[in-house]
Amino acid sequence: MFILAIIFIAAMQQTGTYQPVGTVSQLMIDIIYPTSDDLFYIERNPPSNEHEWGLIERSALTLAESGNLLMMPGRARDQGDWIKDSKMLVDAGTAAFKAAKAKDMNAILALNDQLVASCTTCHMQYRQNYRRRPQQ
Repeated sequence: MFILAIIFIAAMQQTGTYQPVGTVSQLMIDIIYPTSDDLFYIERNPPSNEHEWGLIERSALTLAESGNLLMMPGRARDQGDWIKDSKMLVDAGTAAFKAAKAKDMNAILALNDQLVASCTTCHMQYRQNYRRRPQQ
């Protein structure tokens, strides 16, 4: 009986107590697009003080953690490319977060291609008609 209780507790810990609230589309529109835009277009209004750098840090951290949200059961479309692509977003966001903490504008700009790749790689596979012209 004790062993069954331990197995039950272990199973409960593995499934977690998280509760997804938004859809993948809502995550994209309300979290991922705005935070990635903060990084993509950082040169338009470069941060010039601690507060503004803090906002960039927050956007980069949010973007990195968004990749984790995409990997949650109920959101992940599969355990192959979806997970791999989501981890690309985590990696790009993490690198941007570290660069923002260091207030390194050049490092953030250098991450542009990595961030674009994390987005387009996933969208090419999972977003219907992404960058595809309608057949005539």
